[in-house]
Amino acid sequence: MPPNPNTPGHPIPRRAFLGGSALGLGSVALAELLAANSAQAAAPARTHARPRAKNVIFLFMSGAPSQVDLFDPKPELARRAGEPVPESFLAGLADSLIKGSTRLMPSPRTFSRHGRCGMQFSDFLPELGSCADDLCMVRSMHTSVSNHDPAQLLMNCGVPQFGHPSMGSWVTYALGSESANLPGYVVLLSNSGEGVDGGAALWHNGFLPSSYRGVTFRSKGDAILNLSSPPGVAPESQKDRIETIVSLNRFRQGARPDPEIGSRIRAYELAARMQLAAPELLDLSQESESTREAYGLGSETTRWFGTHCLLARRMVERGVRFVQLYHSTWDDHSDLNRKLRTNTAMTDRPAAALIRDLKQRGMLDDTLVIWGGEFGRTPMTEVRRGMVAGKEGRDHHAFGFTMLLAGGGIRGGQVIGRTDELGYHATEDRIHVHDLQATLLHCLGLDHLRLTYRHEGRDFRLTDVGGQVVDKLLG
Repeated sequence: MPPNPNTPGHPIPRRAFLGGSALGLGSVALAELLAANSAQAAAPARTHARPRAKNVIFLFMSGAPSQVDLFDPKPELARRAGEPVPESFLAGLADSLIKGSTRLMPSPRTFSRHGRCGMQFSDFLPELGSCADDLCMVRSMHTSVSNHDPAQLLMNCGVPQFGHPSMGSWVTYALGSESANLPGYVVLLSNSGEGVDGGAALWHNGFLPSSYRGVTFRSKGDAILNLSSPPGVAPESQKDRIETIVSLNRFRQGARPDPEIGSRIRAYELAARMQLAAPELLDLSQESESTREAYGLGSETTRWFGTHCLLARRMVERGVRFVQLYHSTWDDHSDLNRKLRTNTAMTDRPAAALIRDLKQRGMLDDTLVIWGGEFGRTPMTEVRRGMVAGKEGRDHHAFGFTMLLAGGGIRGGQVIGRTDELGYHATEDRIHVHDLQATLLHCLGLDHLRLTYRHEGRDFRLTDVGGQVVDKLLG
């Protein structure tokens, strides 16, 4: 288990602090920042083995994309269109959302092979298809729940209950950040009109110290709330205020060594550094016109998600350890074809641009990129009362779905696993969410069994009581 990161401070009365600083507050603040930078740069990564990846970018497709219409073509569905699901497929299922009363529905999409590896993609994802030789497509994912909130919690936090640390929190707890001026864990939110079901619990620190919580960047207005000083507050006054608060917190910490006081001190210090670093990070005019065009920043359709993909690359370039992009919602219970077209049009080009950009800069080798949602969609149609023909959708599906991985120690150009002829069950090389998490940690040089935190008398870990590293994924 990694050591507790909180370091007790020393009480510094304000009068003594001011009187003992011959060169004033500015020089003391500078000395502290330089010391913090040096300490962070010198601190060894607490890995258990040689890491294959240094950073993670997780493109989380909230709401669950349909694998049947994007990644996993099933000719048998076309041959058996309109038939009920055979009873043999439903035997032993305890999922109340899967009734089996609706009819098999083939995909209206066409699939083609891409790259030297011949990986199949829907015509809705031509740009990701062009990255086929760098991608590992896992068609045999499965999970334990099929409601959005608990399934998103399971994918992001390892358990389907609130109050547990997210993946990004576990990773930054273990490895810290390579950036002294930006958070180690950043969350970017974009959507097609609706929010993320699981909300902020998906990037919460849970019972870990609060300094490991994901920091959200906004898509509209100020990217980081309260980054700029309020109107009328001079920089000198703001700096004096922050330094006073920090000194009071250190005084309190000396009297009562509460870990949250240490987290609060680090938050104020990071906020001060971010005021200098964040404007440069967010200034995309530094990028070439061809780069901005590749990410789709000139199009209303792709600008939102494209901006976040470009920011993700700039963040890992500057040492941010874990970046998570949420795009919602893919919860297509009706009008599936039109809604899929909307979401893929927004995300396909930017996601592919991110992979190509990382590769051409030599960053893909040590940046693990993940694309996927919390579960998949049924191979049956979901017909609701009053629904117009041709506007059918698909229900939630936990038993077999697809995710994509690239870089960071993952072997590209391969398809892992398969589902049955209807796309109902994962039948070969089945990979549970906990297995994916164990493999992600392994790529970062971490043993999921040893990365633990004692809370309320028990050692917790991201993979709960499951998980195995999937060797077939690794390069």
